[in-house]
Amino acid sequence: MRHPIFAANWKMNQAPADAKAFVKQFMASYPRQQDREVLFFPPALAVSVVVEAVRDRPDIAVGVQNIHWEDAGAFTGENSAPMSRAAGARYVLVGHSERRHVFGETEDQTNKKVLAAFRAGLTPMICVGETLAQREAGETNTVIIRQLRAAVATLAPNQIASCMVAYEPVWAIGTGKTATPDDAAHAHGALRGELKTLTVDRAEAVVILYGGSVNRGNAGVLLAAPQVDGLLVGGASLEADGWSGLVRT
Repeated sequence: MRHPIFAANWKMNQAPADAKAFVKQFMASYPRQQDREVLFFPPALAVSVVVEAVRDRPDIAVGVQNIHWEDAGAFTGENSAPMSRAAGARYVLVGHSERRHVFGETEDQTNKKVLAAFRAGLTPMICVGETLAQREAGETNTVIIRQLRAAVATLAPNQIASCMVAYEPVWAIGTGKTATPDDAAHAHGALRGELKTLTVDRAEAVVILYGGSVNRGNAGVLLAAPQVDGLLVGGASLEADGWSGLVRT
């Protein structure tokens, strides 16, 4: 059975001291839960601080927002998958829309990063999503399935089944616009159908999250949509009490 996942992507927010204070406040109002898991994706400089802060909470885990596909080398400003794992991270975002559209990450690079994650023992959360122009052209399924296939192109079916997937329509990220529950269910259903092809008989094990202007007001209806297994949250995860309320949805 899949249990709900609530993932906080802090993006370029929360310095180490701020992250430590946030987690302390969050855990004070969020007792240990058995039926859900919370993931934090802090900036790289705060990962070790968050890992230490949640070490006694098995229901809370930490990931990194990005990795390089090489394990080491002359790549100034980058962080590798082995370094991230050594710092205590267990997950990594791959192919987030900001990496694709702001930093020019290609589909080939998402595949290389997924492979690097597996080599280091990290679980990749593969992010897929269409732009507004693609949505209006009726290309949503074509785009997100292409992105998913590219990210897992060189993986074995059992490895694909060990990934997480996040559907994050680009037009809904940070805009205040949110996909309707029907929109989310349609996209998640298309992804689940493709996973059935890619993983043979293990597609139901894959957690598929929705991300895009999620907040406390819409979290419940989105989670209730078919095939939505969790939420990837940006801005609404930056205030401890609000995040505590959202993850109790």
